[in-house]
Amino acid sequence: MASVRLAGVEKVYPNGHVAARGLDIEIADGEFMVLVGPSGCGKSTALRMIAGLETPTAGQVFIGEHDVTALPPQERDIAMVFQSYALYPHMTVRENLSFGLRMRGAARPAIAERVAGAARALGLDAVLERKPGQLSGGQRQRVALGRAMVRDPKVFLFDEPLSNLDAKLRVETRAELARLHRRLRATIVYVTHDQEEALTLGGRVAVMRDGNVEQVAPPMEVYRRPASLFVAGFVGSPAMNLLPGEVRADGVWAGPGGLVLPPPAAPGARAGTGRVTLGVRPHDVAIVAPGAGDTDARADVVEPRGSELLIYLRLGNDGAGGELRAVAPPEQQIAVDTAVGVRLDRERLHWFDEPTGRRLD
Repeated sequence: MASVRLAGVEKVYPNGHVAARGLDIEIADGEFMVLVGPSGCGKSTALRMIAGLETPTAGQVFIGEHDVTALPPQERDIAMVFQSYALYPHMTVRENLSFGLRMRGAARPAIAERVAGAARALGLDAVLERKPGQLSGGQRQRVALGRAMVRDPKVFLFDEPLSNLDAKLRVETRAELARLHRRLRATIVYVTHDQEEALTLGGRVAVMRDGNVEQVAPPMEVYRRPASLFVAGFVGSPAMNLLPGEVRADGVWAGPGGLVLPPPAAPGARAGTGRVTLGVRPHDVAIVAPGAGDTDARADVVEPRGSELLIYLRLGNDGAGGELRAVAPPEQQIAVDTAVGVRLDRERLHWFDEPTGRRLD
């Protein structure tokens, strides 16, 4: 296995579209790194530049200690798994798994050993003589994984490999990928637009936006201490509440619906310094009796989710102060259009400078 490093990598297409802006990302040997972000953020372009399928406009790509920026894909010792599986329909599973090794002239005993090992690891022993058309979507995806595994590359690259699976299979295959990484101790770079997938799989997560990396950190750090307004709004389900406000000259933060709180203890949020956005996750919003919280609100929509209720609130006594989402236990009976109090967990508030979008505390 090997490390991967992007050093000042940029990609500008002939039409002027900037897909990547000065990417500096270091991925350690054996690390599971997830690149996550919305469509068009540059994550797949970054992966394709690691693979050699795109040429950077500027910067360098390293695999291990070697600068591979100018090397073609076949000389980079990487294996890529695509969303579309890309299996040969006329070949059996065994033939699909062994195809890359046969093309490289590997010895038959070595091919048989590697194919058997991959099939055991991925639970494909019983389907080795079937063709892709006879397999489920989950089985086809495991064959695509196995075809990459048997090559024993320095780096595995995954481009949204679970997007074609239904919800149940995605969960099962995520677990299989996590177990596979533990067994192989492989270097994996994984692209997804699904932030839940990113948080559950990644050893570290790189959140991307408009060709830039907004934050690189372990999953729970990204969740608990988002570095920007974009990361705060993108990561987490239900999404974080983001409430605009300002630190007034009297030293308090004033927000919508009469919400008034002590300001963040950060240099950028001194009294009278202007617009500061408060972030609070729905799980950190408690619903209490009217008048007993930080402000009052009215329940607008109550959405049962089995183990919890997601409640959409309208802030202020008249409900005209904007929306706030809260999560409550299913036992808490809250009727639509009921007046309630709202209390925020003071230990779990997030503060962002509104003009720059950067975290303050």
